[in-house]
Amino acid sequence: MAAVRDGLPEGRYGRTADERADRKLKIVGAVLGAALLGMVGWFGVHYVTKTDVSGELVRSKSMSDTTVQAVLEVRKEKDAAAVCTLRSLAADGSETGRKDVRFDRRETHFTELVTLRTTQWAAATKLEGCTVVSNG
Repeated sequence: MAAVRDGLPEGRYGRTADERADRKLKIVGAVLGAALLGMVGWFGVHYVTKTDVSGELVRSKSMSDTTVQAVLEVRKEKDAAAVCTLRSLAADGSETGRKDVRFDRRETHFTELVTLRTTQWAAATKLEGCTVVSNG
């Protein structure tokens, strides 16, 4: 006579309740992880592309011991005011001059000649950066 079993063999006829719960948790975790990754990517792209003003030092030339002329190329929003900071350096790296230049022009892209006063001959000129300022 064959032995009678109390129940069906474990796992023989489909998944157990624990396996089904584990599978659901894995699916929920994958969906939430993909959503988080997409959100971080969106914020990253938005941060990088939302530069309100940018400037580039095209060229500069020391005109004398007390002046430097620099050509700046500026890109900004039409109604925005911008301030760009220029800095001139001596051959030893010490600062010989600094100037904040404000641009209120209603253009989005322009080139401007700027004169910077220095305390001695400037071996180099750097554009420190440009920022948007209030029109007040």
